[in-house]
Amino acid sequence: MAKLRFEALKKLNERLKVHVDLPTPNISHFFGENVFGMEQMRSTLAPAVYKKVNSAIKNHEKIDEATTDAVASAAKSWAMAKGATHFTHWFQPLTGGTAEKHDSFFDALSGIEKFKGSELVQQEPDASSFPSGGIRSTFEARGYTAWDPTSPMFLYGRTLSIPTVFVSYTGETLDAKSPLLKALKAVDLAATQVCQLFDKDIQHVVASLGSEQEYFVVDEALYNARPDLVMAGRTVFGHAPARGQQLEDHYFGTIPSRVYDFMRDFEIECWKLGIPVRTRHNEVAPSQFEVAPLFEEVNVANDHNLLMMDVMSRVGEKHDLKILFHEKPFAGVNGSGKHNNWSLITDTGVNLYAPSSSARDNLLFLTFFITTIKAVHEHADLLRASIATPGNDFRLGANEAPPAIMSVFIGTQMTAVLDELEKKGNVKIEKGDNMYMKLGIDQIPEIILDATDRNRTSPFAFTGNKFEFRAVGSSDNCATAMTALNLIVADQLDRFFAEVSKLIEKGEERRLAVVNVLRKYIKESKDIRFGGDGYSDEWVKEAAKRKLNNVKNMPRALDAYLTKKSAELFEKHAVLTHKEVEARNEIRLESYIKRVQIEARVMGDLAMNHIVPTAINYQSKLITNANGLKGLGVDNKAVIQTIKEIAEHIDTIKKNVRAMVEERKRVNKMTDTHKRAIAYCDDIKEKYFEVIRDAVDDLELLIDDEDWPLVKYRELLFLR
Repeated sequence: MAKLRFEALKKLNERLKVHVDLPTPNISHFFGENVFGMEQMRSTLAPAVYKKVNSAIKNHEKIDEATTDAVASAAKSWAMAKGATHFTHWFQPLTGGTAEKHDSFFDALSGIEKFKGSELVQQEPDASSFPSGGIRSTFEARGYTAWDPTSPMFLYGRTLSIPTVFVSYTGETLDAKSPLLKALKAVDLAATQVCQLFDKDIQHVVASLGSEQEYFVVDEALYNARPDLVMAGRTVFGHAPARGQQLEDHYFGTIPSRVYDFMRDFEIECWKLGIPVRTRHNEVAPSQFEVAPLFEEVNVANDHNLLMMDVMSRVGEKHDLKILFHEKPFAGVNGSGKHNNWSLITDTGVNLYAPSSSARDNLLFLTFFITTIKAVHEHADLLRASIATPGNDFRLGANEAPPAIMSVFIGTQMTAVLDELEKKGNVKIEKGDNMYMKLGIDQIPEIILDATDRNRTSPFAFTGNKFEFRAVGSSDNCATAMTALNLIVADQLDRFFAEVSKLIEKGEERRLAVVNVLRKYIKESKDIRFGGDGYSDEWVKEAAKRKLNNVKNMPRALDAYLTKKSAELFEKHAVLTHKEVEARNEIRLESYIKRVQIEARVMGDLAMNHIVPTAINYQSKLITNANGLKGLGVDNKAVIQTIKEIAEHIDTIKKNVRAMVEERKRVNKMTDTHKRAIAYCDDIKEKYFEVIRDAVDDLELLIDDEDWPLVKYRELLFLR
């Protein structure tokens, strides 16, 4: 292993620069060139056909057979003109990633290229090998993918990729996209209904999303020399380097040249695929970076995020780089999140979370603003469950990311607005001239202040015209969190409309009815609002007083999905049946068990097969040295002390690895998935991981660097 480490370092030093050029300085000239979206349909379909497709997408309607045949023919011609030979239904099974099965356009029987509407609309992948939570048995293989026309087809390599949903033969959803689409429909209907209390011209409301993707970049050779990174996605061992992120010099610093070339390269590919990447920068931890796109409709934004992650990984290979999306690949430095910036936009172009100078519009804004806070208060545990992943357990509440306690930050100005509304019933938002910060430097213009500060310790923060759900993990599919968020907001908007309608029926004036319900919501949801330091111990104590839960691990967080309240919520809006919710919970618990099991196995393998033998060999060298010193009459106490320290650490490792293996055997006999997941969390991960790691990391400081088998943190994080 030590040889592999130094070979990897040698490869790193011999890397050649990969030169990257834009196809043209004007990104607009090639943006979306590999997308068969609405513009391409407009130019290739008959006007009547295009009108049908556009109307069906906008109004959540089915597309008829003749129309799908026309779309399929146009898509095939467009793709083949660009060199495509195959097509695939691109879907999101419950594995956390995407899946695809490629079929050729070429039909050997007829001797020509074909692509029918029926092939566009539906394919049949094997459903038995994907997680189903007991919905499908191994011998029950049939499942279907079905075209999602609301997300554009795209050309990836030589394959026409068609975003689709994935369902079982018996009709249950087996993917992440299906419930998201249903939740988005629910929030559209509920939000439109509420909007029409204020403006009858509003016919639809679209949820938008901008996801800020954090990630780490390491050299591919160094990555391959770390079996834990390869197998588990994170380092299970590694002593903190002398320099980590304490100098605070990496954040927004100059982008390293090799990473800069990689960024330019993957941005070009993303732009061709219509992914509107906009921002790139260094993040807080060394070797950590971020890419952020412009806002898009939630379903498309989520598809684009998953596609972008794949593009980044593929382009990284071209640059001999490995892209790490795990929430916590390295201990001691910040982990990675995927901040979900979310808002609701009307078909008349109004952002429902943007304050206005109009009294009527401000009441509309406050309706959605307060109702959203109320929804988070009512369903905080479900929102927490929606971002529960094995990797996120290492990140949440680690003084680098939002805590596991769900709360809402709204800032001092909006706090004052809600206080005024609650006490006096006045809707008063100061929205005249912009507020400025004078810097006292003549040549520097005054800074326009935002309506709110930023609170990076809040899991759910209002940032002036949107909410930022900061707790989503970097490797996670946004669909899970976005399904929960849009669903709870849709439900609360429904309840709001019902309460207001009831007051109006009793003779109350519409505006007064709205204000009275909002005042009630402000009082009822006050406990979920917090504007202080979410990292502090004081907040943990205060949250407990407010009866806000602090669920720190995934198996316990997922319990929120199985409550009667959650089950009724999903079924009421036809997002998931109770059977589907239970199946998904089972899948996520099984995933947790398997991931912790893999980490435990990797930890045991590295410790017993690599670390302990290395330590024993080095110990033998020291014993020879100690005996030599003794023969010369030189004091050898310091060497003997080091030998004893190494022996103690070896003993700690061997005892705990063996005990962990026996504990795994015991836990694996449990038949109840939930109990087994809890046991893997408490009796394996929490009990043994840190003890074994501490002993290994201490050995790293005692053993000669030339003998140490694992690539060190200083090499992984600082050598590019």
